[in-house]
Amino acid sequence: MIPAAGAPAVRRELPTVTDTEGFGEELGRELVAGDVLLLAGPLGAGKTALVRGLARGLGVTGQVASPTFVIAREHPPSGDGPALVHVDAYRLGGADGTADAAAVVDELDDLDLDTELGRAVVAVEWGIGVADRLTDSAVEVVLERRDDETRVATLRRTARP
Repeated sequence: MIPAAGAPAVRRELPTVTDTEGFGEELGRELVAGDVLLLAGPLGAGKTALVRGLARGLGVTGQVASPTFVIAREHPPSGDGPALVHVDAYRLGGADGTADAAAVVDELDDLDLDTELGRAVVAVEWGIGVADRLTDSAVEVVLERRDDETRVATLRRTARP
């Protein structure tokens, strides 16, 4: 399901929260340690629901909740698979999410996420434009919420030159 870098994006309609979690679970079965998933979308678009499904697909332990106030949560693997590090970059750089990109990058560096990449999948909510630098190739998921509450996910793989 995850397209190669440069390939057309994959779009999926997700009418319910269960569908959003199921989409995340599919993604989780494809991801391996070292993968970075960058999530974007407005508040309530389903980013945390997608990560709940991702956790099921990866087979990690622990309840997935929004890491908004703790910034990052680690979910250890239940078997031989990778751990999941779930990060919320919304409040990095300031309490209201309006900090400049340089401040966010500095705080992201303080989390040492790059040291986790050898053993974990890192999912960063609000990560596009700030956490891209963790890897040469990231998986971006942009979630939109239509007026009828259906979410639309656009999935693509990026690559830095």
